[in-house]
Amino acid sequence: MIYTATKLRQNLYNILDSVIENGIPVEIERKGVILKIIPEKRVSKWDRLETHNIINGDPESIVSIDWSNEWDLDNDL
Repeated sequence: MIYTATKLRQNLYNILDSVIENGIPVEIERKGVILKIIPEKRVSKWDRLETHNIINGDPESIVSIDWSNEWDLDNDL
């Protein structure tokens, strides 16, 4: 997204915080020239991932599940 200098001035701290949090550079147009605000150190995409609790119950219980009855060796890809 490209911001104008006016929009940057109106939302300066929010825009800067966004660049810090997600590591995505922001472009600003001023007098027909595009300027970029980029973090000095890029944030890894792995560091930006949010934790999701998607397993209902104890995750350790799925380690010992016996799937041998579900396998069909004749139709193996």
